[in-house]
Amino acid sequence: MGIVETHDLTKTYGDKSAVKNLNLSIAEGEVFGFLGPNGAGKTTTIRMLLGLIKPTSGSAQIFGLDCEKETAQIHKRLAYVPGESNLWGSLTGEQTLKLLSSLHGEVDKKFQNTLIEKFQVDPSKKVRAYSKGNRQKLLLVAGLSFQTDVLLLDEPTSGLDPLMQEVFRSVVLEAKERGQTIFLSSHTLSEVEVLCDQVGLLRSGELIEVGTLDQMRHLSALTYQITFEGAIPDLSKIENVRRVVVEGQRVTCELVGKPTGLLAFLNGLAVEKLICHEASLEEIFLSHYGN
Repeated sequence: MGIVETHDLTKTYGDKSAVKNLNLSIAEGEVFGFLGPNGAGKTTTIRMLLGLIKPTSGSAQIFGLDCEKETAQIHKRLAYVPGESNLWGSLTGEQTLKLLSSLHGEVDKKFQNTLIEKFQVDPSKKVRAYSKGNRQKLLLVAGLSFQTDVLLLDEPTSGLDPLMQEVFRSVVLEAKERGQTIFLSSHTLSEVEVLCDQVGLLRSGELIEVGTLDQMRHLSALTYQITFEGAIPDLSKIENVRRVVVEGQRVTCELVGKPTGLLAFLNGLAVEKLICHEASLEEIFLSHYGN
């Protein structure tokens, strides 16, 4: 049994299904990436896990506790970082962290100060003076400070510059090493690729694929770039080859399945250069949502 579980979790609004029959099982200490376009149902799922909205049917459990009925017990061991901040503008960063700490419980001040330094937050400023990125960094410091058993992160790097995104990644990897379980909803695909043990793809409220990145590479083709010295052959009729594009002496194509036919065809031809690369998570994502 996973530390986070959903069973046919469903949320409907009228005749529209925001989340439909969602089944997840996330192991303790795992970083799980939750991907999907805007409106796919990611935030609705997280709100049901937090007990903020009730499911229409199905159920969700964290630590074996029901997310709808045992919310308070769950929240003692859970931290949440949203992608949009609704903080108190008249408070300073330091006062905000104190308030959030008093609501949640004890916090390791030394560890919190380390996070403040890493994310380069000025706690003496009022929140209203913070940029969007700095407000997000304050939320990350607050959420990560508690070192809870489970972290729910909903687009947590929204507004962060590339340097701070790297800091975030290193902090999440450290949390994983401590044994924390992390549920990460993100549009930053390179972030998910680096951090996550498993990835789930959500489309129109339905989970269409779950697995490790290696397991999911079959969803997208390998890309070949071949540069010829002489005449350009026609690769479009080779088995498993698709999307052939010719640019001067270079031919780019996609290959689904084994490369046997393509390699046999190229044998004996004047090939100057051949480059092949595996699908990135972004390419896998686009293979589902490109249309």
